[in-house]
Amino acid sequence: MAFSKVTRRAKIKRRIRKNVSGTSMMPRLSVFRSNKQIYAQIIDDSTGTTMVSATSYNNKEAAKGNKVEQAAIVGKEVAAKAIKAGIDKVVFDRNGYLYHGRVKSLADSAREGGLKF
Repeated sequence: MAFSKVTRRAKIKRRIRKNVSGTSMMPRLSVFRSNKQIYAQIIDDSTGTTMVSATSYNNKEAAKGNKVEQAAIVGKEVAAKAIKAGIDKVVFDRNGYLYHGRVKSLADSAREGGLKF
C-alpha cells in the first residue's frame, strides 16, 4: 500500500516528535518548508511558546538566489536571533522532511551562526 506524500510525512513527523521535545534549557528548532518559502522557529514545548522565528517571506536578502540559498540565509538569521536571546543549544526538528537540500542548508548555516545541535 503506497502512502501519499502528506501521509508519509505525517507518519515520519509523529515518529520524530515522539522523541524530540524542546525545554527552556534546550528548545526545539523546527523547520517548515512550503513550495516557495522556508520558516524556522525555536520553540519551548514546556510552555508552548515560540522564542525566536525567522522566515524567507518578506525578507529582502532571501529574495535573491535560489531556495537552498534562501534557506541558508534564514538559518543564519535564526541563529543570530537565538544567540541574541541567550539560546545557544537546540534540538533539531526536521518536521518529517528529509535532511537534504533546503533543510540541510538551513541546519548547516544555523550551526555556522553559533547554534549547537
